[in-house]
Amino acid sequence: MRLLRLKIIAVLPLLLAPVAYAMAQPLPAWLSENCAECEQRMSERTGVYILEKGEESLIGRAWLTQNAERTIDVQYFIWSTDNIGTLAAEQLLRAAERGVRVRVLVDDLLVDAQGKTLLLLSAHPNAHIRIYNPNISVGVNWWQRLKNAVTSFRLVNQRMHDKTAIFDGVAGITGGRNMADEYFDYDQTYNFRDRDVLLLGRAVSEMSENFEEFWNSPFVHSVEAILEDEGLAITAEDVAQRSRELHAYAANPKNFEPQVREAIDAAPRLFPYLLRAISWEDAIFISDEPGKNKGDLGLGGGGLSTQHLIDAVKGARSSILIQSPYLIMPEGGIELFAKLVERGVRIRISTNSLASTDNIQAFSGYHGQREDLLEAGVELYEFKPHPAIKEELIDRYPRIAINDPVFALHAKSMVIDDKTVFIGTFNLDPRSANLNTEVGMLADSVELARQLTASIERDIAPENSWQTTPDFNPDSVVSKSKRFRMWMNRLLPLEPVL
Repeated sequence: MRLLRLKIIAVLPLLLAPVAYAMAQPLPAWLSENCAECEQRMSERTGVYILEKGEESLIGRAWLTQNAERTIDVQYFIWSTDNIGTLAAEQLLRAAERGVRVRVLVDDLLVDAQGKTLLLLSAHPNAHIRIYNPNISVGVNWWQRLKNAVTSFRLVNQRMHDKTAIFDGVAGITGGRNMADEYFDYDQTYNFRDRDVLLLGRAVSEMSENFEEFWNSPFVHSVEAILEDEGLAITAEDVAQRSRELHAYAANPKNFEPQVREAIDAAPRLFPYLLRAISWEDAIFISDEPGKNKGDLGLGGGGLSTQHLIDAVKGARSSILIQSPYLIMPEGGIELFAKLVERGVRIRISTNSLASTDNIQAFSGYHGQREDLLEAGVELYEFKPHPAIKEELIDRYPRIAINDPVFALHAKSMVIDDKTVFIGTFNLDPRSANLNTEVGMLADSVELARQLTASIERDIAPENSWQTTPDFNPDSVVSKSKRFRMWMNRLLPLEPVL
């Protein structure tokens, strides 16, 4: 396999079709030219800009990919082979072709790309793909999958939920969005109301350190090592053909809409305004170690990210505002909230309704705790499947708006005492607390808290969410069959893995 890979690399430049595109200005040079004070600020603090809309988050990733000069490191829980996932792969391949080292780390659980596709992309000398905890999908047949599920239950359930993209070690994006249509308001039938954050400076160095720890972890394996036998059949012409196919796909206006391409091209004119809107904060990047914890406590054990957030919540004095798509309180969580309410802390939580959720199993866990949360004094707001805010989220995509897609929450954010802000990947559930590795940005900032509070409060406004009380919940708006499936899930002992 190693020899074959070297042979492919040796002849690859002769076979790849030339790709015509304008060479973008390198990212570090662009920052120096457009933000004279950024270099000094980046050495001392972190620049933070909240990416609320899928469109701006997509454009930001695309522009940074096109302007990276040295390295791009990306880490995702889900990378689909739909429109957004394919275009993202093509953009990364373009970067590799112009000499940028591209490293992609994806969790194994929900990989939907064929093994050959992964090998073809990883065959480029500047592109490297590794898989986290490959025991379910990549290179695993049905019998191996069953065996792993039975004999290594915790390991199978321990996933890398991290979502980061790092460009030249200078700029980074993290938050709730996976690499798929529905996370960028781009799906025809079902989309997520999500949130990312763009970072510049010190916290990006912490992101890079965390990526290196995962990239070199024993949990992580290259696609060449996993799919060694399949790789033997791949030729240099196969690699070149896949490259041509990806570039042709991206060149088709039906796949890469002209208005999106125009918005990316216009980004250099917009980014100076973005730089002026950035908040420079003493932010930190919180993360878990590969594996989350030692695993000696079964499905429990907590983690570094869990402890960071528990400590922040325990210190609340007046208010906590949380947005989490899945709400199943880990052990002791409801009791902690009750004590906080007793001492005068107002707690509001924005989550999905049964009508909007994509995860009935998770909702069944929340349904079993809903009354206890209300009794503890927590205010609950459940997102509507057709919120008024969706008109703004998809205003540039009329063909999608025509289909009137369902929207659901996927943002994972928190504001404490109108000053402490978290935006990341952590759901308020046992899986995030004990099993999945998680990441996020944590900062003390009155300005960021003001922005995030305004965003979440808009999401919980009556036109976007129902307020659930002891006397009312919106479960009845869904079909009887969906309610029945939810009740059936309540009978199963799933809570530790929800």
